[in-house]
Amino acid sequence: MYKRILLKLSGESLMGSRGYGIDPDRLTDYARQIAAACKSGVEVCIVIGGGNIFRGLSGSKQGFDRVKGDQMGMLATVINSLALGSALEQEGQSARVLTSVRMEPIGELYSPEHARRLLNEGNVVIVAGGTGNPYFTTDTASALRAIETCAEVMLKGTRVDGVYSADPEKDPEAVKFDSITYDEVLARGLRVMDLTAITLCKENGMPIYVFDMDKVGNLGKVLKGDNIGTKVVSGKS
Repeated sequence: MYKRILLKLSGESLMGSRGYGIDPDRLTDYARQIAAACKSGVEVCIVIGGGNIFRGLSGSKQGFDRVKGDQMGMLATVINSLALGSALEQEGQSARVLTSVRMEPIGELYSPEHARRLLNEGNVVIVAGGTGNPYFTTDTASALRAIETCAEVMLKGTRVDGVYSADPEKDPEAVKFDSITYDEVLARGLRVMDLTAITLCKENGMPIYVFDMDKVGNLGKVLKGDNIGTKVVSGKS
Protein backbone atom coordinates (compact mmCIF):
# COMPACT_ATOMS: atom_id res chain seq x y z
CA MET A 1 0.00 0.00 0.00
CA TYR A 2 1.12 3.54 -0.69
CA LYS A 3 2.14 5.72 2.25
CA ARG A 4 1.41 9.07 0.57
CA ILE A 5 -0.56 9.85 -2.59
CA LEU A 6 -1.56 12.85 -4.66
CA LEU A 7 -5.16 12.45 -5.79
CA LYS A 8 -6.19 14.52 -8.81
CA LEU A 9 -9.95 14.88 -9.09
CA SER A 10 -11.95 16.19 -12.01
CA GLY A 11 -14.15 19.18 -11.39
CA GLU A 12 -16.58 17.88 -14.02
CA SER A 13 -17.02 14.64 -12.07
CA LEU A 14 -18.34 16.64 -9.13
CA MET A 15 -21.37 17.54 -11.25
CA GLY A 16 -22.62 13.97 -11.01
CA SER A 17 -25.85 13.76 -12.98
CA ARG A 18 -26.19 17.53 -13.00
CA GLY A 19 -25.04 19.74 -15.83
CA TYR A 20 -23.32 22.27 -13.59
CA GLY A 21 -22.05 22.81 -10.07
CA ILE A 22 -21.68 20.23 -7.31
CA ASP A 23 -23.75 17.10 -6.79
CA PRO A 24 -24.00 16.53 -2.99
CA ASP A 25 -24.21 12.76 -3.43
CA ARG A 26 -21.07 12.62 -5.56
CA LEU A 27 -19.27 14.88 -3.09
CA THR A 28 -20.23 12.59 -0.21
CA ASP A 29 -19.11 9.50 -2.14
CA TYR A 30 -15.71 11.07 -2.73
CA ALA A 31 -15.35 12.18 0.89
CA ARG A 32 -16.19 8.73 2.24
CA GLN A 33 -13.68 7.01 -0.04
CA ILE A 34 -10.94 9.48 0.88
CA ALA A 35 -11.70 9.28 4.60
CA ALA A 36 -11.54 5.48 4.41
CA ALA A 37 -8.14 5.71 2.70
CA CYS A 38 -6.85 7.92 5.51
CA LYS A 39 -8.14 5.50 8.16
CA SER A 40 -6.16 2.74 6.45
CA GLY A 41 -2.98 4.77 7.00
CA VAL A 42 -2.57 6.56 3.66
CA GLU A 43 -1.63 10.25 3.63
CA VAL A 44 -3.70 12.07 1.01
CA CYS A 45 -2.99 15.32 -0.79
CA ILE A 46 -5.63 16.44 -3.30
CA VAL A 47 -5.81 18.77 -6.28
CA ILE A 48 -9.24 19.25 -7.82
CA GLY A 49 -10.19 20.96 -11.07
CA GLY A 50 -12.82 23.65 -11.53
CA GLY A 51 -14.42 22.69 -14.84
CA ASN A 52 -17.82 22.15 -13.24
CA ILE A 53 -17.92 25.89 -12.54
CA PHE A 54 -15.57 27.65 -14.95
CA ARG A 55 -12.74 26.67 -17.27
CA GLY A 56 -10.28 29.42 -18.17
CA LEU A 57 -9.44 28.19 -21.67
CA SER A 58 -13.07 27.89 -22.74
CA GLY A 59 -13.71 31.30 -21.22
CA SER A 60 -11.02 32.86 -23.37
CA LYS A 61 -12.76 31.43 -26.46
CA GLN A 62 -15.88 33.30 -25.40
CA GLY A 63 -14.12 36.63 -25.27
CA PHE A 64 -12.57 36.64 -21.80
CA ASP A 65 -8.97 37.75 -21.45
CA ARG A 66 -6.96 34.51 -21.06
CA VAL A 67 -5.21 35.60 -17.88
CA LYS A 68 -8.46 36.75 -16.26
CA GLY A 69 -10.20 33.60 -17.45
CA ASP A 70 -7.53 31.38 -15.90
CA GLN A 71 -7.77 33.34 -12.66
CA MET A 72 -11.52 32.74 -12.64
CA GLY A 73 -10.80 29.05 -13.14
CA MET A 74 -8.41 29.12 -10.17
CA LEU A 75 -11.19 30.54 -8.00
CA ALA A 76 -13.49 27.75 -9.18
CA THR A 77 -11.00 25.21 -7.82
CA VAL A 78 -11.09 27.00 -4.47
CA ILE A 79 -14.87 26.61 -4.31
CA ASN A 80 -14.59 22.88 -5.04
CA SER A 81 -11.78 22.48 -2.53
CA LEU A 82 -13.77 24.15 0.23
CA ALA A 83 -16.76 21.92 -0.55
CA LEU A 84 -14.65 18.76 -0.43
CA GLY A 85 -12.90 19.89 2.75
CA SER A 86 -16.26 20.44 4.42
CA ALA A 87 -17.54 17.05 3.26
CA LEU A 88 -14.44 15.34 4.66
CA GLU A 89 -14.90 17.02 8.02
CA GLN A 90 -18.50 15.74 8.10
CA GLU A 91 -17.03 12.26 7.71
CA GLY A 92 -14.80 12.86 10.72
CA GLN A 93 -11.63 13.40 8.69
CA SER A 94 -9.59 16.54 9.35
CA ALA A 95 -8.85 18.49 6.17
CA ARG A 96 -6.98 21.69 5.42
CA VAL A 97 -7.38 23.81 2.31
CA LEU A 98 -4.19 25.51 1.12
CA THR A 99 -4.23 28.03 -1.71
CA SER A 100 -1.49 28.77 -4.22
CA VAL A 101 -2.15 32.51 -3.93
CA ARG A 102 -2.74 34.33 -0.66
CA MET A 103 -6.42 34.49 0.32
CA GLU A 104 -6.66 34.11 4.08
CA PRO A 105 -8.99 33.38 5.87
CA ILE A 106 -10.44 31.25 3.04
CA GLY A 107 -7.35 29.08 2.97
CA GLU A 108 -3.76 29.03 4.17
CA LEU A 109 -0.99 29.93 1.77
CA TYR A 110 0.53 26.80 0.24
CA SER A 111 4.15 25.84 0.71
CA PRO A 112 5.61 22.35 0.25
CA GLU A 113 6.97 22.31 3.78
CA HIS A 114 3.63 23.29 5.33
CA ALA A 115 1.75 20.74 3.22
CA ARG A 116 4.12 17.92 4.19
CA ARG A 117 3.86 18.85 7.87
CA LEU A 118 0.04 18.78 7.73
CA LEU A 119 0.10 15.42 5.96
CA ASN A 120 2.42 14.02 8.62
CA GLU A 121 -0.10 15.15 11.23
CA GLY A 122 -2.91 13.15 9.62
CA ASN A 123 -4.71 15.89 7.73
CA VAL A 124 -6.01 15.60 4.20
CA VAL A 125 -4.38 18.50 2.37
CA ILE A 126 -6.35 20.05 -0.49
CA VAL A 127 -4.31 22.43 -2.61
CA ALA A 128 -6.49 24.93 -4.48
CA GLY A 129 -5.75 27.60 -7.05
CA GLY A 130 -3.78 25.53 -9.54
CA THR A 131 -0.15 26.61 -9.76
CA GLY A 132 -1.17 30.19 -9.02
CA ASN A 133 -0.22 31.20 -12.56
CA PRO A 134 -2.22 31.50 -15.79
CA TYR A 135 -1.59 29.16 -18.75
CA PHE A 136 -1.06 26.15 -16.46
CA THR A 137 -3.73 23.49 -15.95
CA THR A 138 -4.68 21.69 -12.77
CA ASP A 139 -3.05 18.60 -14.34
CA THR A 140 0.26 20.43 -14.22
CA ALA A 141 -0.52 21.68 -10.72
CA SER A 142 -1.17 18.07 -9.67
CA ALA A 143 2.15 16.87 -11.06
CA LEU A 144 3.96 19.73 -9.35
CA ARG A 145 2.28 19.17 -5.97
CA ALA A 146 2.87 15.41 -6.16
CA ILE A 147 6.58 16.01 -6.59
CA GLU A 148 6.76 18.77 -3.97
CA THR A 149 4.93 16.77 -1.30
CA CYS A 150 6.99 13.63 -1.98
CA ALA A 151 3.99 11.53 -2.99
CA GLU A 152 4.71 8.00 -4.17
CA VAL A 153 2.16 8.16 -6.97
CA MET A 154 -0.27 10.54 -8.61
CA LEU A 155 -3.73 8.99 -8.83
CA LYS A 156 -5.91 10.61 -11.47
CA GLY A 157 -9.53 9.91 -10.66
CA THR A 158 -11.72 10.40 -13.73
CA ARG A 159 -14.98 9.07 -15.17
CA VAL A 160 -13.03 6.68 -17.44
CA ASP A 161 -11.52 3.44 -16.12
CA GLY A 162 -8.05 3.98 -17.56
CA VAL A 163 -6.07 5.03 -20.61
CA TYR A 164 -7.32 3.90 -24.02
CA SER A 165 -5.87 3.95 -27.52
CA ALA A 166 -8.71 6.30 -28.48
CA ASP A 167 -11.68 7.96 -26.80
CA PRO A 168 -13.77 4.96 -25.61
CA GLU A 169 -16.89 7.12 -25.57
CA LYS A 170 -16.48 7.74 -29.31
CA ASP A 171 -14.57 4.71 -30.62
CA PRO A 172 -15.99 1.27 -29.74
CA GLU A 173 -12.73 -0.35 -30.90
CA ALA A 174 -10.59 1.61 -28.44
CA VAL A 175 -8.23 -0.63 -26.47
CA LYS A 176 -7.46 -0.12 -22.80
CA PHE A 177 -3.86 -0.24 -21.56
CA ASP A 178 -2.98 -1.87 -18.24
CA SER A 179 0.35 -0.06 -18.35
CA ILE A 180 1.94 2.45 -20.71
CA THR A 181 5.10 4.56 -20.70
CA TYR A 182 5.31 8.33 -20.67
CA ASP A 183 7.00 8.20 -24.07
CA GLU A 184 4.18 6.13 -25.55
CA VAL A 185 1.60 8.55 -24.21
CA LEU A 186 3.45 11.43 -25.85
CA ALA A 187 4.09 9.57 -29.11
CA ARG A 188 0.47 8.46 -29.46
CA GLY A 189 -0.87 11.87 -28.48
CA LEU A 190 -3.07 10.33 -25.80
CA ARG A 191 -4.91 12.84 -23.65
CA VAL A 192 -4.03 11.39 -20.28
CA MET A 193 -2.89 14.76 -18.98
CA ASP A 194 -1.50 17.82 -20.71
CA LEU A 195 2.02 17.68 -22.14
CA THR A 196 3.55 19.81 -19.40
CA ALA A 197 2.18 17.51 -16.68
CA ILE A 198 3.33 14.34 -18.46
CA THR A 199 6.80 15.76 -19.05
CA LEU A 200 7.09 16.92 -15.43
CA CYS A 201 6.15 13.45 -14.16
CA LYS A 202 8.51 11.77 -16.61
CA GLU A 203 11.49 13.94 -15.64
CA ASN A 204 10.89 13.35 -11.94
CA GLY A 205 9.92 9.68 -12.07
CA MET A 206 6.40 10.28 -10.76
CA PRO A 207 4.14 7.35 -11.73
CA ILE A 208 0.57 8.17 -12.74
CA TYR A 209 -2.39 5.85 -12.20
CA VAL A 210 -5.60 6.62 -14.07
CA PHE A 211 -8.83 5.06 -12.79
CA ASP A 212 -12.58 5.60 -12.51
CA MET A 213 -13.15 7.50 -9.27
CA ASP A 214 -16.88 7.78 -9.86
CA LYS A 215 -17.43 4.09 -9.05
CA VAL A 216 -17.74 3.87 -5.29
CA GLY A 217 -14.98 1.79 -3.72
CA ASN A 218 -12.48 2.13 -6.55
CA LEU A 219 -10.07 4.32 -4.60
CA GLY A 220 -9.77 1.60 -1.97
CA LYS A 221 -9.20 -1.03 -4.65
CA VAL A 222 -6.38 1.01 -6.20
CA LEU A 223 -4.72 1.44 -2.82
CA LYS A 224 -4.92 -2.31 -2.21
CA GLY A 225 -3.18 -2.95 -5.51
CA ASP A 226 -6.12 -4.13 -7.63
CA ASN A 227 -5.49 -3.60 -11.34
CA ILE A 228 -8.57 -1.60 -12.32
CA GLY A 229 -6.98 1.27 -14.23
CA THR A 230 -3.84 2.18 -16.18
CA LYS A 231 -0.39 2.94 -14.81
CA VAL A 232 1.86 5.38 -16.66
CA VAL A 233 5.53 4.72 -15.92
CA SER A 234 9.06 4.85 -17.30
CA GLY A 235 10.54 1.96 -19.27
CA LYS A 236 8.66 -0.74 -21.11
CA SER A 237 4.87 -0.91 -20.70
